[in-house]
Amino acid sequence: MTRRVYLVVLLLCLGLMCPLVTGIFMDKLASKKLCADDNCVYTISLARAEEDYNAPDCRFINIKKGQLIYVYSKLVKEKDSGEFWAGSVYGEQYEDHMGTVGYFPSSLVSEQHVYQEANKTVPTT
Repeated sequence: MTRRVYLVVLLLCLGLMCPLVTGIFMDKLASKKLCADDNCVYTISLARAEEDYNAPDCRFINIKKGQLIYVYSKLVKEKDSGEFWAGSVYGEQYEDHMGTVGYFPSSLVSEQHVYQEANKTVPTT
């Protein structure tokens, strides 16, 4: 009886690990990013979305025109890639809501206020 239980547990574990092994590989957006600190946790600026943006995958965030975005890092543009920033947006009501963090095209926003300069170059992971 206990052999069957161990076998079932083993098969379940292997089944749960399989999606991790067969996951989809996504290209890196950039090799470096500009931040205000070594860990990219301090806000660089506040930006306002000039138009809507629908995220193409889980690395990006949806933004709506007029929405405020706290910017934490700016990817260093490489060759033919677009210029993306990382930031967080909040829901319609700002209180008691967790922010959503991800990348968005810098061309769709305008910086409203710069809190500090992004003068630290940090490798992306």
